[in-house]
Amino acid sequence: MQTILYPAAERGTKDIGWLRSNFIFSFSNYYNPVKSAFGTLFAFNDDYLEAGKGFGIHPHINMEIISILLKGKMNHKDTMGYSTVIEEGGVQIMSAGSGLKHEEYNVGEEEVNFLQIWIYPKQQNINPRYQTRSFPRAQRKNQLVTVISGKKV
Repeated sequence: MQTILYPAAERGTKDIGWLRSNFIFSFSNYYNPVKSAFGTLFAFNDDYLEAGKGFGIHPHINMEIISILLKGKMNHKDTMGYSTVIEEGGVQIMSAGSGLKHEEYNVGEEEVNFLQIWIYPKQQNINPRYQTRSFPRAQRKNQLVTVISGKKV
């Protein structure tokens, strides 16, 4: 496998006040034809969300969306009936499949920092699903940890 280095200084950016984002691949208002996904990896964003702000209800279809909370506390509500709060070290996995709507807001007192990863699914139009996992700092300090894979744990 070939290694490709994308220095932080070359990432795309977006700053709309309540949301600051750094994009490795073309996403939102950032477009770079050389950085338009990597295989099935469509997006890898480093996002910062102001306290009390967030993404109102919006749809997704046929996309795997993983959010990894690096700092703060964020809620998730969706049309499948899930209503959860994810904190630092938390990971949420959402398979949009045949379609769903969801919202996410920073429900803490401090800025939220999270990685948002979008992957094209192997199968189209599956039943949507949602899952959370937690990786406390003490259990992952100084080690590589698999937070998501295609294998059952």
